[in-house]
Amino acid sequence: MSAAAPGRAAESGAAQGGGQVKSAVRTVELLEYFAGRPGMHSLAAVQEAVGYPKSSLYMLLRTLVELGWVETDATGTRYGIGVRALLVGTSYIDGDEVVAAARPTLDRLSDDTTETIHLARLDGTNVVYLATRQSQHYLRPFTRVGRRLPAHSTALGKALLATYSDEQVRSMLPESLHRLTENTVTDREKLIEELHTVRAQGYAVDREEATLGLRCFSVAIPYRTPARDAISCTVPVARLTPAHEQMIKDALFHARDRLTLATRRL
Repeated sequence: MSAAAPGRAAESGAAQGGGQVKSAVRTVELLEYFAGRPGMHSLAAVQEAVGYPKSSLYMLLRTLVELGWVETDATGTRYGIGVRALLVGTSYIDGDEVVAAARPTLDRLSDDTTETIHLARLDGTNVVYLATRQSQHYLRPFTRVGRRLPAHSTALGKALLATYSDEQVRSMLPESLHRLTENTVTDREKLIEELHTVRAQGYAVDREEATLGLRCFSVAIPYRTPARDAISCTVPVARLTPAHEQMIKDALFHARDRLTLATRRL
């Protein structure tokens, strides 16, 4: 998809869907643009990316600045995501039943493994981190709540994709996948072959595919089919031994069983 596609998609959707309001679609797409690109951006850069007419884009940006959804710099010529977006994101996390039900299990999994623990949700072809427990070690990864990564590059994403059929995965992902590191699987069919292994063994592994130096293990939480959420344990490869790896896998399976009970009515 080209850089200007979001704006064209909004206009196309408004014309074809019948129920979409163009200004509302543009507002959401603009906020998603800023959410996916931290920092401040010029009007020209935003216009080139979203493809909206510059005059209407400027008026929309000024309105969002006045409402606190977008911020501008001292010159008034560069724009970025505003604090209101943080308030809404926090509200989503605070009100999510799965996040609430998972807290005791995440705490226990963190204590059992002493490593970094994540709860994430599949959002299209990405995973979004909903909760994190930081490692107790000095050498540890850092992942913030709200971070988004391509599902194919993470153990969390692969654990979730494995709950879909091969044909569903083919319809979700392009043939060529984005590379994050030299270890990322970039061929869709090779990824599907790996998903067969994930289904058979019950867990997924990220072998330095999202971040060099880190290995991650993950299991899906089967309160829905296909699964929507998964938990993971991330450990620096320098600290990973066969015994520690086995302990992490066992702890993840126990955590999955506890979470399955905790989310059975959701």
